[in-house]
Amino acid sequence: MIIIGAKGFAKELLEVCHQLGRTENLVFFDNVSTDLPEQLFGQFPILRTAEDVKQYFQTKTNAFALGLGKPILRNKMAALFTSWGGELTSLISPKANIGSFGVEIGKGATILSQATITSSVKIGVGLLMYPNSIVTHDCQLGDFVELSPGATILGNCQIGDNVQIGANATILPNLSVGQKSVIGAGSVVTKNIEGNIVVKGVPAK
Repeated sequence: MIIIGAKGFAKELLEVCHQLGRTENLVFFDNVSTDLPEQLFGQFPILRTAEDVKQYFQTKTNAFALGLGKPILRNKMAALFTSWGGELTSLISPKANIGSFGVEIGKGATILSQATITSSVKIGVGLLMYPNSIVTHDCQLGDFVELSPGATILGNCQIGDNVQIGANATILPNLSVGQKSVIGAGSVVTKNIEGNIVVKGVPAK
């Protein structure tokens, strides 16, 4: 598997791969950073070019996962690697708490330890959930939604595509957040939020 990225969140995904026993033939991809070694932690090669990626897909496996944040960037990289022949793949920690009833999670989810999804939840492609983030009953999340540590979405909420929810922010029940909006860290959302805006504070505005 290729993990896109070789810093920050990508290293956190490495722990999920270790938990899942999926470190064989694991590599990373970073064509931007100039301060990285040839191998991450002295074990995992870092690919640098599109040709490296295409060769890996042809000779090893075409599975890849999103080891970077920012919804728009995750969306862009998923499309790019798919165009190179890759298959977007989920990495979900066995230490995450995923409900057994009515939970649908689209491909490409990256969910870290202690994240929680309760029941009757429908989630699109490319979800990112950090530790202690929570999605409760009867919520619907679009594609490439990002929940930072401690973010909470309460019951019956509708979250659009490419929404980013900051650390320890809370979306109160029965609300909607429009696509490409950003909810600032520590905010409490008490009303519907339009798309393409940034809100913050208590209450968020």
